[in-house]
Amino acid sequence: MHNPLRSEAEMFRFTMIIGGALGAVIALALLVSSTAGAILLAAEIGVGIGILWRGSRGSLPHTAEVARKGDDTFRVLVVANQTVAGRALLAEIQNRCKGRRSEILVVVPALTSSQLEHWTSDVDAALDEARGRLDASLAAMAAAGIKARGDVGDHHEPNAAIEDALRVFAADEVVISTHPPHRSKWLERGVVERARKEIPLPVTHVVVDLEAEAAGAPA
Repeated sequence: MHNPLRSEAEMFRFTMIIGGALGAVIALALLVSSTAGAILLAAEIGVGIGILWRGSRGSLPHTAEVARKGDDTFRVLVVANQTVAGRALLAEIQNRCKGRRSEILVVVPALTSSQLEHWTSDVDAALDEARGRLDASLAAMAAAGIKARGDVGDHHEPNAAIEDALRVFAADEVVISTHPPHRSKWLERGVVERARKEIPLPVTHVVVDLEAEAAGAPA
């Protein structure tokens, strides 16, 4: 689910619609009756909830736009959040790029930690945390001899971040890293499943168990 009010223009339009709707309710109440005004208000609230819910669910399934390649470099788009510096993900990237001239783009969506931050677009802390994780991941890849660059993606929706990246990065494959199923919010939200339906590229799902890695278990 993403925030349907994700830009200043959308917020302004929403505010104007609310203002107009309240004005209509007040006018009807004054000219006709308070009951008529209450009925109109209830109807407007119902319509508004429906519009917001539809917007928060995103658009209907579609095929994502992918930038065209101009050379034979093998390119991988890596999308991860908290697992971006996991050893299992690093090993998967090394395996993908072995013996190839390759380029890696790592995208870390700056996801908010609460619904309040999500709906109010209060993302400063999420952006700082995402940049920190991204820097650590790029440093680990550089130490392993992997050529990579990175970006902090769309903070509202990981699938939107993937599509934004693919418009400018001519990837051959997408790798999505998540926590194990019982701890992954992305899997609960169907991020991987949706990517496989909408992206006309191979999509690989890598499970990173940070707790096991921290305890010294094999990745």
